[in-house]
Amino acid sequence: MRSIGEMAGDSGLSVSALRFYDGAGVLVPAWVDPVSGYRWYGPEQLDEARLLARLRRAGMPLADIRLVLAGWSSADAALVRELLQTHLRRLEAGLSEARREFSTLRALLERREKTLTSLRTATVRLSVRAPELADALDAVRFAAAADPELPMLGGVLFDIEGEELRLVATDRYRMAVARAGTTGYDGSREQVVVPLPLAGAMRALLTGEEDVRLAVDGDRVALEAGDRQAAGQFLDHDFPDYRRLVRVPDGCRAVVDVPAFQEAVRTGPVVSGDVRGQDGTPRDLTLLRVTPDGTVTVSGDGDEEPTGREHVRVAVDRAFLLDALAAGARDRLVLEFGAPTAPVTIRRPDDEDTFSMLMPVRLEN
Repeated sequence: MRSIGEMAGDSGLSVSALRFYDGAGVLVPAWVDPVSGYRWYGPEQLDEARLLARLRRAGMPLADIRLVLAGWSSADAALVRELLQTHLRRLEAGLSEARREFSTLRALLERREKTLTSLRTATVRLSVRAPELADALDAVRFAAAADPELPMLGGVLFDIEGEELRLVATDRYRMAVARAGTTGYDGSREQVVVPLPLAGAMRALLTGEEDVRLAVDGDRVALEAGDRQAAGQFLDHDFPDYRRLVRVPDGCRAVVDVPAFQEAVRTGPVVSGDVRGQDGTPRDLTLLRVTPDGTVTVSGDGDEEPTGREHVRVAVDRAFLLDALAAGARDRLVLEFGAPTAPVTIRRPDDEDTFSMLMPVRLEN
């Protein structure tokens, strides 16, 4: 007999997936301990679990997976073959439709790029306090993307509007926003994406208390601090409209003591999931449970559900959560939770304009 953890390791299905398929009646354990509720699987179920994992990766609907497994166990090869062929035709039709839609989207993007290129950046010159800009850069740089296939996210957006400078970075799974006040510019809104290495060079200049000067001219952006300068080309890509992404549903708020919460996240349990990094290695997930009274705890895969009161249950990438807590640069931070599928927002209690957001990870159980 295999435990659920052993079955997960041998089959390629996560523990949460095995629980889900047990509840769905697709792969039911051979025996469940009546006291602990722990699941055990028979030797013959390993082949079924591996088959299930392959069908799952191929995107087969649950109803069809159930029929394939039934046909497999009864040696009904004709039924299995027909179900596989039907699903393959469905995938091919979906791919053809997706190609048509993407072809249309590419054409729309090309027309939009031509329009935007003709409206490219005007000259901008402004002053900003060095400590403010340093704090803003520290609050957002961690969230920039390192994916070469997404060059538009490989930097920090400098969004200049009136006497306000917003810095934004995102890699799609997390986003960070910070604000700094400016003087000396009253023109139209301008946006440039500063490459991450140049943003780092700018941060290195911000060691004093004086005002520094930011300039955008043509395709170049420069920061001057005294007689020192960091300058270079900004990225020739349009940044996503982050203002649309920061609208999250109302929910509950929890104030956390950051050092204690960081330790709880670092040393607490991780849950199983299918999230992988760019190198293909699995990412550790932290499961957060939050009650309406503002209590947040780090839970594990096997922890019992709280009883007697409603709660929000959200899984996030553990490393991303630790990065966001460190970038918050406060002993106390506010965590905001909406629906389980909404981003988790991490704010400074004394600065609502500086925050980061983490996308939740869907658990299947």
